[in-house]
Amino acid sequence: MTDRLRPPTSGGHSFSSNRNHMMFEPPDPDTQPQFYEGVPFKRLMAWVIDTILILVMSLVVLPFTAFTGLFFFPAMILVIGFVYRVMTLANGSATWGMRLMGMELRTANDERFDLGTALAHTLGYSFSVAMAPLQLISVVLMGTTARGQGLTDMVLGTVALNRRLGS
Repeated sequence: MTDRLRPPTSGGHSFSSNRNHMMFEPPDPDTQPQFYEGVPFKRLMAWVIDTILILVMSLVVLPFTAFTGLFFFPAMILVIGFVYRVMTLANGSATWGMRLMGMELRTANDERFDLGTALAHTLGYSFSVAMAPLQLISVVLMGTTARGQGLTDMVLGTVALNRRLGS
């Protein structure tokens, strides 16, 4: 990693005051574009990696269902994928695919995801995947907005960033 992703000495945050306390915001794409460089492509690659991992996990679980899981395999993949996404996002603010690609998700307050945010983000992702037009809108937004936010990110105020050093 290079010093490009090291936040400035001020902490690398934008500040806004809200009733006598400071709130952190994610890095600004205009003043700190290094946090957003290549993120749409990295998100795509992370999604491919995560999809492969979820499929492998589902195949590993299959024998433990005495192969009756074959009758509901698509549903099993959805459940395993949902649990995988919630748990990895809650425990590191990134799925394993995102970590491999050197990125993470942050809240509107520039904090790592907690369980509630991970659950909300996964529900939004699942809903948009279930509705093709929403998924198409989300993909277009990721490729065209300054912060590379998808539909769920915009609703929740979350952003995908290149992982900071020390994160």
